[in-house]
Amino acid sequence: MNIPESTSKILIVDDEPLNIEVMSGALEELGDIMFATSGEEAIQLALTEKPDIVILDIMMPGIDGYETCRRLKENPETENIPVIFATAMTDQADEAKGFEIGAVDYVTKPIVQPIVAARVKNHLQLKRYRDYLETIAFIDGLTGIPNRRSFDQHLRSEWQRGIRTGSDLSLLLIDIDHFKQYNDTYGHQAGDACLALVAKALSSSVHRPGDQVARYGGEEFVCVLPSTSLDGAEAIGATLREAVNFLKIPHKSSSVCDHVTISIGGAHVKLDKDQEIGDLVSAADANLYKSKQNGRDRVTIG
Repeated sequence: MNIPESTSKILIVDDEPLNIEVMSGALEELGDIMFATSGEEAIQLALTEKPDIVILDIMMPGIDGYETCRRLKENPETENIPVIFATAMTDQADEAKGFEIGAVDYVTKPIVQPIVAARVKNHLQLKRYRDYLETIAFIDGLTGIPNRRSFDQHLRSEWQRGIRTGSDLSLLLIDIDHFKQYNDTYGHQAGDACLALVAKALSSSVHRPGDQVARYGGEEFVCVLPSTSLDGAEAIGATLREAVNFLKIPHKSSSVCDHVTISIGGAHVKLDKDQEIGDLVSAADANLYKSKQNGRDRVTIG
C-alpha cells in the first residue's frame, strides 16, 4: 500500500524554553516544529495549524497538560491528533490517568533524544496510515470524488457551522438525464467512463474550500454550498450544467439532446437551530423532480 508522503507538523508544548529547545533538537528532522508555552496557546494552535502530533508537558501554569489533552480530545476538530506526554513524573497512576484521557504514549524527562525521536517517528507513521485509510474511506472508487458518507459528514458539519454563525447554506442535487438509456445503448463500461467524466467536470466547477461535490448514488451527484445565497446557488447550478454540456458526451438515446445533460434541483436556507437537514434535502429533491418534469437539462432552485 503506497501511502502519500507529506511533511509532518509537530507541536511541542512546554512552559520552559530550554525544554522546547532540547525537544526541538531531537525532532527537527521529523517535520516542521511549532511550539506553545501554555495549554491555552496549544489548543488554539492545534485548531488553526492541525499538527500531526502534540508533545505535551504535564506540569504547566494555567491549565495543565491533563486538562489540555482532555480539551483536545473533546473537540471533534482536534480529537484525532495523537498526544504524547513529556514529564518527569514516574508514578504509574499518573501514567494511567494520561492514557485514560487519550494520550498515546509517555516520554520521561530528562529526555533521551534518540528514544524520543524513535517514538515520535512511530506515532507519526501510524497517524499517516490512519489518515490515509480515512481518506480512501470517504472517496468514491469509480469517480475519485467524495462519496455519500463524506457528503453526509460534510453537510452535518456545515449545517452546525451555519447554525452557529446564522449563515446561508445551499444544496444542489444533480442527476444525469436518461442514464439508464445511456448504459443500455453504450454499455456499462462506457457508463462508468461517463460518470467519471461528469464527476470531474462538476468537481472542477466549484472552488471555495467549503464547497463540495460528491457522488450521491448511481448517476446522482450532490453539491454542498456553504454561505451561498439563493442567487449564488442558481449561478453555480448554471455553471455545473454548462460544464457537463461542454463535455459533449454523445447520447443518441436521450430525448433531451444528442449529448449527455444533467438536471439540477436546489434548495437554500438561512440557518437557525429550529431547522432540519432532512427538510433541505427534501426541498432540493422536489426541485430536481420539477427539473425533470419540465424537460430536463435545466436548474430549478427554490
